[in-house]
Amino acid sequence: MESIGTFLPLIAMMPFVGALFPGLMIQAGRNVCAMTAAVPTILAIIMLTICAPAVLDGEVLQFSLPWLPSLGLNVNFFLDGLGLLFAGLILGIGILIILYARFYLSRQDPMGQFYTYLLLFQGAMVGIVLSDNILLLLIFWELTSLSSFLLIGYWKHLPEGRQGARMALTVTGMGGLAMIAGMLILGNIVGSYDLTVILENKDAIQASPLYLPALLLILVGCFAKSAQFPFHFWLPHAMAAPTPVSAYLHSATMVKAGLFLMARMWPVLAGTPEWFYIVATTGLITMVLGAVIALFKDDLKALLAFSTVSHLGLITMLLGFGTPLAAVAAVFHIINHATFKAALFMTAGIVDHEAHTRDIKRLGGLRHLMPITFLIAMLAALSMAGIPLLNGFLSKEMMLEEAAHTVWAGSPWLVPALATLGALFSVAYSFRYIVHVFLGDVRQDYPSKPHDPDFGMWAAPGFLVLLVVLIGVLPAVAEPLVRTTAGAVVGGELPYFSLKIWHGLTPALFMSAIAVAGGALVLSIHSVLAPRWDAAPRPEAKQIFDAIARTATVFSRWLTDMLHNGSLSRFAAIFAVAVIAAGLFAWTGGEAGPPVREPLEIAAVPAIAWALLVLCSLGMLVFHRNRLLVLILMGVVGLIVSLAFIYFSAPDLALTQISVEVVTIILLLLALNFLPKVSPKESSPGRRLRDGVVAGAGGLAVAGLTYAILLGDFAQESISAFHLENSYSGGGGTNVVNVILVDFRGYDTFGEIIVLGIAALVIYALSQSVLGGAGGRWLASGELDSKKAGDRHPLMMVIASRVMMPIALMAGVYIFLRGHNEPGGGFIAGLVVAIALVMQYMASGFAWAVARQRVPYHTTIALGVMAACFTGVGAWFAGRPFLTSDFGYVTIPPLEKFELATAMAFDIGVFLCVIGAVMLALDSLSSMARRAGETVNQLPMDIDPARRSVANATDKMAVAAGKEA
Repeated sequence: MESIGTFLPLIAMMPFVGALFPGLMIQAGRNVCAMTAAVPTILAIIMLTICAPAVLDGEVLQFSLPWLPSLGLNVNFFLDGLGLLFAGLILGIGILIILYARFYLSRQDPMGQFYTYLLLFQGAMVGIVLSDNILLLLIFWELTSLSSFLLIGYWKHLPEGRQGARMALTVTGMGGLAMIAGMLILGNIVGSYDLTVILENKDAIQASPLYLPALLLILVGCFAKSAQFPFHFWLPHAMAAPTPVSAYLHSATMVKAGLFLMARMWPVLAGTPEWFYIVATTGLITMVLGAVIALFKDDLKALLAFSTVSHLGLITMLLGFGTPLAAVAAVFHIINHATFKAALFMTAGIVDHEAHTRDIKRLGGLRHLMPITFLIAMLAALSMAGIPLLNGFLSKEMMLEEAAHTVWAGSPWLVPALATLGALFSVAYSFRYIVHVFLGDVRQDYPSKPHDPDFGMWAAPGFLVLLVVLIGVLPAVAEPLVRTTAGAVVGGELPYFSLKIWHGLTPALFMSAIAVAGGALVLSIHSVLAPRWDAAPRPEAKQIFDAIARTATVFSRWLTDMLHNGSLSRFAAIFAVAVIAAGLFAWTGGEAGPPVREPLEIAAVPAIAWALLVLCSLGMLVFHRNRLLVLILMGVVGLIVSLAFIYFSAPDLALTQISVEVVTIILLLLALNFLPKVSPKESSPGRRLRDGVVAGAGGLAVAGLTYAILLGDFAQESISAFHLENSYSGGGGTNVVNVILVDFRGYDTFGEIIVLGIAALVIYALSQSVLGGAGGRWLASGELDSKKAGDRHPLMMVIASRVMMPIALMAGVYIFLRGHNEPGGGFIAGLVVAIALVMQYMASGFAWAVARQRVPYHTTIALGVMAACFTGVGAWFAGRPFLTSDFGYVTIPPLEKFELATAMAFDIGVFLCVIGAVMLALDSLSSMARRAGETVNQLPMDIDPARRSVANATDKMAVAAGKEA
């Protein structure tokens, strides 16, 4: 069975793979596009069919692939009876919808886009029903909300389509968030996120004090997805979608997701009073309310939408009863509802497609003009009404039988009476669909002359109606699937039951007869009831939703404007206060403990350096408006920090700090060239006092944390010992810092160099934006605050920088090669080489340096990221996780034995990315300097020819010196 189990991930992924092709193949024609959408669905059906015999024999197929085992997230799939039923409905009706949509959609509709959205949704639904990991299930669950949003809003030109999509996404998305919380609680109770494990721990879950919170949160997600009261209002507004979407989402897939999850969790959540009263009551209310509203809807799809709400409530009620036979009835009605409701939606689409209206008041007499459509619609509607010899009758009888034996709050008649009332209105709106649309005389005022469509459009609903009749006449054909599925729902043996037409004179039969007669009577007085219904005051769910949405929007806008007003000081204050508050909460928790070490004596030199550091920091605070002075003080602070790293035996950090300081100071000096010398006063005394208090509190918090760490016993729990012990054996290097960066935490470094490259690209984009707008015109005007030096290229600096260039490059290569075992590495080497290149800009000018640039810095960044990425991917070919490094020793005569490590290739990526990022930032700033230099800094060519000749001679001498070097 393990070999068959390998089909499960393929079944789940096939629709996602298929979604790549329709958008491309639409260029080959609509038939080819539809075929490319159908092929992956057909392949998935074939694989599911191969798995079906084993499942029907009682086997549970499983597939497991570790993904993030430390988080409990694994790619686990399993297929039992419940998964088989829902996967079959999703894929089977999916292929019929693909066929139907081919003929339904007009040439103006982007068919490739439609099929892409449809397959994405199909894949998400299949993923839900096959998932054996609740975290994986939650991913697919949210994908259904997103993909259904695209499908419902497919007709973007319709305001009601866009609103219906937003409403569906809002309601189901918020319900999904609640469900995520509930499922995580279940996982924590059991200690595993695998569904097969959770389903075996009923006693532990129901005995937990977290059972009720988990139950409520999960049910909110299920009710929202399956349009149960009070979340029922979103489903009818989703009818603005094309009819193929309505037929698919609201008969067999999306709205059934909530039912599926309730059925899936039935073995561990059902059987308690909380489950019964919450689930059964919600389902009963939804069943009756949806049926009543459906009767008075004049739009065909609205009538069917509320009828869907009612039948979903019926199934929810059955699951809420918590008995095995009720679960059997729920499973059977899921099958029956999917067949007749999908067929009804398709016939409504046919009527709309041919008559150009869905308004029941403008229809009637269509049986004479559309006999095939009438036959299909009549049989499907009669099944929905629960008329004998059709499948809807069988499951309705089973529902009424279970309702007849259900006691609610001590009342034995309340549930049977309301269930009969719901069935009565179900009969009424089903008969109305037949009588008011198809019966009567032919009208002369149809918006378009109706007629039966081509075979391609009625073939899908026709096939479904054949199933309606077949199951209704020979219910035994569905019994194996129903038995296997219901057994998976209850998680154990089922009591005896038989799917047959005649069960004798039972209470359910009399209740059904009352429903049919009462439904016909209600329909006969519909014209009298409808005006009273329209005039009756009642809350409108859409208006309530819109009011809540408006209120939430106004509040969020007010909160956003208050917090995000563009003030950096406010952002910093909010962040600092939040961090300080969190730290204070942790500190008062008593986890820090008393000091366990004695403080060390302070030597004179470190004390002087610390005092200088404090003085420079205070100087930056006092003289912060003088930007140049602040920049100098920042350099001093960076230098002292570098010396501190050296003092504490951290040469790698010292080299990095020094290199970063040099590059940063140069870039900031260049940036300051375009800013006023003095910052304006912007903060009031009160704000400065507030900022001082917050900053002082933050300083005390950091000091307290440092004190607790240095004198406490935190070092005993440090991961440093692991790194020290495994640096050489695991990473092949004795420089622990470098091994951590390129091996132990290589993924962090990979993300950091990507961020570094993005930052450089942002600087480049901003500089180009400035040059192309008013800022560029200001730079070209020469209205800068500072005067430029007359001597652009000092001779000594030019010669020195060009002579030092090859030496600096050699030093960079040396630092890079020694980095795995001695202080150095790709990051430091990249900074060293970048400094050497920066010196060329400073000494010889931007234009001279750019003219000699051979490789664009964008390309350097890209090459660095690609080198790091491909190094990580290479580990997959060895069956190792991403970015797992390897090393070995080789001997090439006459050289001595030396080490080769894959981490070197990763470090090359770091090296290139650092150089590219620094130089792209410099080049971006220098481009603004060149623009300003066109009028300010450059010497006119017709003035002082002697000086121009000196400059030319200087360049020649510098070039010669470079060659000599």
